[in-house]
Amino acid sequence: MRIGNASGFYGDRFDAMREMLTGGELDVLTGDYLAELTMLILGRDRLKDPGAGYARTFLRQLEECLGLAHERGVRIVANAGGLNPAGLADAVRQLADRLGVPVRVAHVEGDDLTASHPGSLAAHAYLGGFGIAACLREGADIVVTGRVTDAALVTGPAAAHFGWGPGDHDRLAGAVVAGHVLECGAQATGGNYAFFHEKGYDLDGLRRPGFPLAELHEDGTCVITKHPGTGGFVDVGTVTAQLLYETAGARYAGPDVTARLDTVRLTQDGPDRVRVEGVRGEAPPPTLKVGVNRLGGFRSEVVFVLTGLDIEAKAALVRAQMTDALTKSPPTEVRWDLVRTDRPDATTEETASALLRLVVRDRDQEVVGRALSGAAVELALASYPGFHVAAPPGKGSPYGVFEDVYVPHGAVAHVAVLHDGRRFPVPSAHDTAVLDDVPAPPLPEPLPPSPTRRAPLGLVAGARSGDKGGNANVGVWVRTDDAWRWLAHELTADRFRQLIPESRELKVTRHVLPELRALNFVVEGILGEGVAAQHRFDPQAKALGEWLRSRHLDIPEILL
Repeated sequence: MRIGNASGFYGDRFDAMREMLTGGELDVLTGDYLAELTMLILGRDRLKDPGAGYARTFLRQLEECLGLAHERGVRIVANAGGLNPAGLADAVRQLADRLGVPVRVAHVEGDDLTASHPGSLAAHAYLGGFGIAACLREGADIVVTGRVTDAALVTGPAAAHFGWGPGDHDRLAGAVVAGHVLECGAQATGGNYAFFHEKGYDLDGLRRPGFPLAELHEDGTCVITKHPGTGGFVDVGTVTAQLLYETAGARYAGPDVTARLDTVRLTQDGPDRVRVEGVRGEAPPPTLKVGVNRLGGFRSEVVFVLTGLDIEAKAALVRAQMTDALTKSPPTEVRWDLVRTDRPDATTEETASALLRLVVRDRDQEVVGRALSGAAVELALASYPGFHVAAPPGKGSPYGVFEDVYVPHGAVAHVAVLHDGRRFPVPSAHDTAVLDDVPAPPLPEPLPPSPTRRAPLGLVAGARSGDKGGNANVGVWVRTDDAWRWLAHELTADRFRQLIPESRELKVTRHVLPELRALNFVVEGILGEGVAAQHRFDPQAKALGEWLRSRHLDIPEILL
């Protein structure tokens, strides 16, 4: 079966749904609209309107594409239901009636555990794909869900199509890997790719990369590809990068199965075609992950622009002045960051300037709002020479805190709600296994001693990084066996800490994936309380891997 993807996040390219439906053959089209931050945003929407809580973009896309999908016999599966899948299903039915398109709409529910987590804005369990499978087996044309795992958008249709059951661990694991590659859309087709600039890649095509699809087989193997004539490219590197994105060790756990990423084999199967095979699966863990979003308080920030000479002295002066001004009602958290974007003898004022960023947080909006803005504005004529700020400070804005907790499978009432109102309870996983770390695999023989050159790591290695709550992961991979022999011994957890100073006081765990010639680093706590808390300059760690690639090491000249 051919499963395509038309959305990697809430806000992705609007016309991707039409492009995927018209660009080639598909059996199922999926859309991933949810992320940790999205659940918080939808939770705030629901506070204003109890009938909200779902991705409205999906409904607008269907207005253009519902008839097209029906004509082509393509089923649509999306997690756009967010916090209100039943509400979205009703809205889709109303849309279909208005357009005169006869489609059967089903939804999956049971993920909402907000009531059992007092004080949370949204608490949702990550469900698997068997609720989706039940809807499709009963004839649904469109299935909308709330919080399911991203890969469930593929495991559900695959299980329905091939007749897989919960015990088909290897097949399900293959579908999980396919789903993980598809879930972020164009990241599998050249988007955000470390080596995008190299000779042989079509830079014009990258202006508008196509979206990926998987040709999935009954044994769980697949080929990752894209529609003919669409932009971007699919090769072993793009698929490797996406496999490492927001994962950790060899065991990639989910509610349906634990996929062994250390068994994945990738081979180029022709232009824009990568074969994925060898994936082994194990029973899922005995618990389900629950993402809990809470309002953490209020935050505000001021960016002071420091230009020309004496940058450090100017920063020290304004810091002292602001500290004095905020002593009456000191915020709970105060953070200063001096970003040296200035250059000596600069030819423009912008390149002669550094940025001093002040971020404050508190439970009281007044403390981080008027108190901060008033203190900053009052310094306009009484501080360092050239005083100005990047933007006028405003009132404090709310920020969220993300936490993941775990509950037994039986604590969740996973239900498939069919187009005719029938409700099918989805049984909990009866075959589970405690999630233990995989023993470290043997490392390859190191390269023999040879001349080295001080150079950026990125000349040899690619990387992709992302967030999971307050943690970040950085996947690093190379493309030759010799490069792997060097990387596996050179880039240890200690060397990672040296190269990324922010991580020196944090726990850094290295996972080795020889089949992918890759290392995956998990940095615990570097993102504080999650993306919504805006803990650091890059709150989702999207560019942490690129920072690592820019750091210099002694690299064997034979690799350069």
